[in-house]
Amino acid sequence: MSVEKVREYLKQFGADSRVLELAESSATVELAAHALHCEPCRIAKTLAFQLGDRVILIVAAGDARIDNAKYKAHFGGKAKMIGGGETETLTGHAPGGVCPFAVKEGVSVCLDVSLKRFDTVFPACGSANSAIEVTLPELEKFSASADWVDVCKEWRNAPSV
Repeated sequence: MSVEKVREYLKQFGADSRVLELAESSATVELAAHALHCEPCRIAKTLAFQLGDRVILIVAAGDARIDNAKYKAHFGGKAKMIGGGETETLTGHAPGGVCPFAVKEGVSVCLDVSLKRFDTVFPACGSANSAIEVTLPELEKFSASADWVDVCKEWRNAPSV
């Protein structure tokens, strides 16, 4: 089970006991926000893309959407989301539980600036009913992120919570 892999991975940071396994699904932003009793924008959704032979995970705020022009300008190619059937093979996590922790070797993790308006956010932890509340410095460290990127739209006019 992927949540166990994530919990084991988070042990190195002393954060394994903070993984929440929820009684209800957290597979979408809306479901996660309901299960965690927080605003949807604070859900740190992880979006999986393939660019040639590269796999890129972008962690963004729940109310942000990928801006294709910004993505192309930053990464040098068109944003192509990985299909559900390939997600687990390429990232190490199944759809609904994709997260920036304990990913397959060679997968790049980027954090979108849409997250920077929050003190803490809730990324998944490898299953469709798990999450962890982390600060942004923790998210950077735990995800071994490659970079902060600005590749999303529609969140800038939303209030920070």
